[in-house]
Amino acid sequence: MSANNEYLAVFLGSKTSPRALAWNAMPEAEQRAKAQAGITAWKAWAEKHHAAIVAMGGPLGKTKKVTQRGVDDVSNEIGAYTVVRADSHEAAAKLFENHPHFTIFPGESVEIMPVLPIPGG
Repeated sequence: MSANNEYLAVFLGSKTSPRALAWNAMPEAEQRAKAQAGITAWKAWAEKHHAAIVAMGGPLGKTKKVTQRGVDDVSNEIGAYTVVRADSHEAAAKLFENHPHFTIFPGESVEIMPVLPIPGG
């Protein structure tokens, strides 16, 4: 079970996927228009699910990875995140069905995972 029925949703997409390459190949005006439609749809999604949203999160920038060796620049497929509250893992996942991340934007998927209580906490 998650802590407080909270779930982390991670928006994934590869910069080299066929969908991303097609998006980047669009004429600039078409890309801007599609992006605006995507932003409008994303806002509508957030409004529809506002009661479930704990933290809207947002887009993510470049990644730094810290290890015992130090700090390195790395790349991954994580593009954004949101935290939601739901009665179950399945219910949390259903919030993201037909999300603009992959129905309008060239994102590939949204992965939803429970936020677990800290052991011994």
